Amino acid sequence: MIQYSLRRVLLAIPVILGVLLVAFIMARAIPGDPCHSMLGERATQEVCDQFIMDRGLDKPIPIQFLFYLRDVAQGDLGVSLQFGRPVTEILGERLPLTIELSIMALTIAVIVAIPAGVLAATRRNFKFDVFTMVGANIGVSMPVFWLGLMLAFLFAIVLKDTPFSLPPSGRLSAGVLPVPIYEVYGWEIQETGIVSFILTFVSNMYILNSILTLQWDILSDSLRHLILPALALATIPMAILARMSRSSMLEVLGQDYVRTAKAKGLKQNKVVFKHAFRNALLPIVTIAGLQLGLVLSGAVLTETIFGLAGVGRTVFEGITARDYPIIQGFVLFIAVGYVAINLLVDLSYGFLDPRIRLD
Repeated sequence: MIQYSLRRVLLAIPVILGVLLVAFIMARAIPGDPCHSMLGERATQEVCDQFIMDRGLDKPIPIQFLFYLRDVAQGDLGVSLQFGRPVTEILGERLPLTIELSIMALTIAVIVAIPAGVLAATRRNFKFDVFTMVGANIGVSMPVFWLGLMLAFLFAIVLKDTPFSLPPSGRLSAGVLPVPIYEVYGWEIQETGIVSFILTFVSNMYILNSILTLQWDILSDSLRHLILPALALATIPMAILARMSRSSMLEVLGQDYVRTAKAKGLKQNKVVFKHAFRNALLPIVTIAGLQLGLVLSGAVLTETIFGLAGVGRTVFEGITARDYPIIQGFVLFIAVGYVAINLLVDLSYGFLDPRIRLD
């Protein structure tokens, strides 16, 4: 297991380097230049030359990439051209929201999609099966930006002043401010350091912070603001997981050992959940892991529509402003997230199916 994990980590290094190279080149292939994006179209050539020189953008592209790799190896993702702050600091502020949104979206997708797919497989060609698959086809083809706008219109305008009303944007209601965990428990933190970074990171995860500090009003308000974006973001993963769960269950239900279990007189629920579902989990877990990576990277449109200052919206702002360090840093995070999730999924195979040995 340890050797397998180390081998996978080593194999991931060329993948991450390739992603960095592609992101580095694509960021600079965006039409326009960061100087005029930041300073306006009336910026003179002399001002732009100084702007580019101060940020090291006047050097050849290969030299810039080598310097960037050196800095990344030291944990330095550069300084944002737009905000004038370290990218790691901005990442620490905006990443918690994206993590909470992604986990909530995937949780909704798993809770709804897997039971629906299993039930559809056990009731093949019946009304529930047809209804589930039609809904999955609609969900997988529905644009997230359109669905987000429709959800905001329905719950914020049509259902306004009803118990079903939900906020259409923002992270918290106006005037609602969570107390960071280190202030609640009287912990002193330094401006720099790993401990202060972790405490600040946890404090910016409003749901986790409110649970740990027993701020139930903050928890309720934070959850209400995340429901609509999580629903919009969960639609495509939900549809894909439902279809995969149904397909995997149908394949397993046709196996000889399932027919044998039925012939022995075992109850339908026991046959489905103890014998069939357990063996159908491997492809479902694989797709679920990939969907977590998808929602992390697919939060760009969702966060922009619902006015959430997360990783997705920051990448969008970085692309608009030609903020190369922001684009590269956040793409690096998404790539590392994908690699880590795939590794965890692979390691889970040995626990889900004892016949699989990771050597």
